[in-house]
Order: sequence, then C-alpha cells, then structure tokens
Amino acid sequence: MEVEYVILVNNNDQSLGAMEKMEAHEKGVMHRAISVFVFNNAGEMLLQKRADEKYHSAGLWSNTACSHPRTNEKPRDAAHRRLVEEMGFDCDIDEAFSFVYKANVGEGLIEHEYDHVFIGNSDTKPTPNPDEVGDWKYVDFDWLIKDIETNPHDYTVWFKIALEEVKKHFKKA
Repeated sequence: MEVEYVILVNNNDQSLGAMEKMEAHEKGVMHRAISVFVFNNAGEMLLQKRADEKYHSAGLWSNTACSHPRTNEKPRDAAHRRLVEEMGFDCDIDEAFSFVYKANVGEGLIEHEYDHVFIGNSDTKPTPNPDEVGDWKYVDFDWLIKDIETNPHDYTVWFKIALEEVKKHFKKA
C-alpha cells in the first residue's frame, strides 16, 4: 500500500510541510482537507455512506466526497479528483468557504483540518468506488437536518460542522 501524505498548515492555510497521513491523524496535527457537497436540480444533497473498511468514521453518512490534497495539488483539483475517485463522476464546483476543526474520530485518531468546502450541482447518477463508498442517496435538506438531530451518531463529525455553513449557501447551490 502506498504511503499517503497530508499538507500541514497553520490557521492561515499556509503550508508548513508534509507528514504521513496516519501520523498526522495520530498526533492531531492540522492539515489541509477538502469537502464536496453536490446538489441535484431538485435541490437534494448527495450523501455517501463511508465504506465499512475506511480507517476512521467507517459506515457513517457524510458529504458527497472528502479527502486531502496531495503535495502541490490545489484544493479545487483535489476536490475534482476525489469526486471521480469516490463517486465516479465530476461536475462544476465552486469553493464556498473554509473552516478549521479538531475532533476525535475514534480508533485513536484526531482530525485537525483546515477544510476547503466546495459546492456543486449535478444530476449525474453516481457510480461509486466500493472501496470508498458503501452506499449513497439524494436527500431533502430539511429531512437531513431533522435526521441529524435524531441520529447524530450516523454522520461524520466534519459533515455536521460544515452543514451549518452549507445551509447559508444552500439556495446558491
């Protein structure tokens, strides 16, 4: 298996070098990340259920795609790459906002990310990579908010944090 690296950053998203991905998650070191939220023309959000084999947050529902940019890869390019790698399609996306969070994600791992959030629109039917995605569905935004309130442990931590800001951009999606 190929060793993956993340880009370490400060609170201004300035690069501080690279670190092996698992080491960064074990130490809780801040690194650059991307999250993609895709809506269809009916205004529904495309969710993915993380594959049961993922190294953390396995089997939880989350945004359309998420990952870490590679060294010398722009966040936008990483977002497009991961849409294809995870969900089997690409679409136009716009960077909507970014945020920093730090959270224990279980298995002795800590996500501490400067997360660039992209929002896009597509009616393309996903053909997900089963190594990444266990299931997927389009959901109504209001239903999603209620389900998260009822079943918060079914969703990834970063998804729940980002969703508050995504709500502000929802009508633009």
